[in-house]
Amino acid sequence: MSENDRVQKIRHSLAHLLAAAVLEIWPDAKPTIGPATEDGFYYDFDFRHGTSAGETRGGRGNDIPTESDLPEIEKRMRAIVKTWETFAKIEVSASEAKKIFKDNQYKLELIDELEKSGEKITIYYSGPKDKIPPKTELLNTAAPLPAAGFIDLCRGGHAENPGEDIPSGGWRLDRIAGAYWRGNEKNKMLTRIYGLAFGSEKDLKEHQRRLEEARKRDHKKLGSELDLFTFSPLVGAGLPLWTPKGTLIRDLLDSFVWELRQKAGYERVDIPHIAKKDLYEKSGHWFKFSEELFKIKTRENHDFVLKPMNCPHHAQIYVRRKWSYRELPQRYATTTKVYRDEQTGELAGLSRVRSITQDDAHVFCRQNQIKEEMVKIWEIVETFYGAFGFKLKIHLSLHDPKNMAAYLGTEEVWQTAEDKLRSIVKEKGVQALEVPGEAAFYGPKVDFMGEDSLGREWQVATIQLDMNIPERFDLTCINEKGEKERVVMIHAAIMGSIERFLA
Repeated sequence: MSENDRVQKIRHSLAHLLAAAVLEIWPDAKPTIGPATEDGFYYDFDFRHGTSAGETRGGRGNDIPTESDLPEIEKRMRAIVKTWETFAKIEVSASEAKKIFKDNQYKLELIDELEKSGEKITIYYSGPKDKIPPKTELLNTAAPLPAAGFIDLCRGGHAENPGEDIPSGGWRLDRIAGAYWRGNEKNKMLTRIYGLAFGSEKDLKEHQRRLEEARKRDHKKLGSELDLFTFSPLVGAGLPLWTPKGTLIRDLLDSFVWELRQKAGYERVDIPHIAKKDLYEKSGHWFKFSEELFKIKTRENHDFVLKPMNCPHHAQIYVRRKWSYRELPQRYATTTKVYRDEQTGELAGLSRVRSITQDDAHVFCRQNQIKEEMVKIWEIVETFYGAFGFKLKIHLSLHDPKNMAAYLGTEEVWQTAEDKLRSIVKEKGVQALEVPGEAAFYGPKVDFMGEDSLGREWQVATIQLDMNIPERFDLTCINEKGEKERVVMIHAAIMGSIERFLA
């Protein structure tokens, strides 16, 4: 087992442990979901779900915990884990799972989804080995507390012997925050309890040291102190306003990118910030990206959209006339804003905003020009980030073949595009982590990952190979034989988002 897998199993196990401790103190709380995270774990609870004070099962009743309660919860966790010798899988049918979790509407919702997908449903018991409950006991017990130990709806991936495998000095509870159920602000606000967890006490202390350093470098704090940007409640969350100083920095960065692009043969174009709904239906965004679109209804009852991406507009510039193969590649660049209807709870300073400035470019070329054009873009990325001292890692973001409904095009087209990217990565002589399911809906990506002062990875630059949108917009050139030939489209953003780069 790799060290990363070991730590992830520890983090997942601690999420279960957190839920067990909370339910001992707040027996009427409803646990919902609790995954591992990049630096620990969390669990979301509903502490106020309509139970009256007279109906509580003891404990702390319906009061919601605050951060002053974290020491008590952590103390309870440390006592419980000493009795946990195993995680035991129990397979159940959907009807059995619903009976076990009949009093928890959140678990019932998850069970319904698992049932519809046909996925096996499993419950995990954690506790003493000699107290693993038979299924018959669970079907006659109010979950999630059997006679001993703890049970939860779960796919698995835990420490084999949590009492021994979880390092006592390698974790601690961190903070409490609000979180909407399933991340949807239309749903109920839950209470999220976060914990930090690492493979050793040394690793935890190092992370805490980096956290303290990161607080000193927090871009929100520095942005205010240096008078670079601000936010206004009248303008709206996730919509940064740039001061003269901040605008100067943005312009200098953009000029650097443009200088590199101009040398590589790019031309500037300009596009509007809105477009008709029809454009995004044609591109596929309306169907694959609908929840993140800002939609506008005009006084004449026409449907428009604030652009979430620039590629459909650039495609319309390309399609304005016929092109000879001799005129390719065509390289268009625009630094402009795009807009995403991000959920309020996911907004974070400049790291996650609704108004995003992209240094965006699209190359229209033939199949035999893909490698040369992508290598040129890669060299621009290396020059730009090298100037700032970044060491980049490479992710190859691929489609999920089990979920083709999420993408445009056919499996064959996707395999062709992904093989092209693999060959370019191989030629560059770099190691790339392949990440299935992280592709854009129109094509696979080479994502360049940079680290912040906390050691967290962020996607910065991206190069995307798109064989699907050219098909939808019928983008062609006239080849040597005088015949129409389908072109491909390469999407490239060097900073990706100027806001996120500065953050």
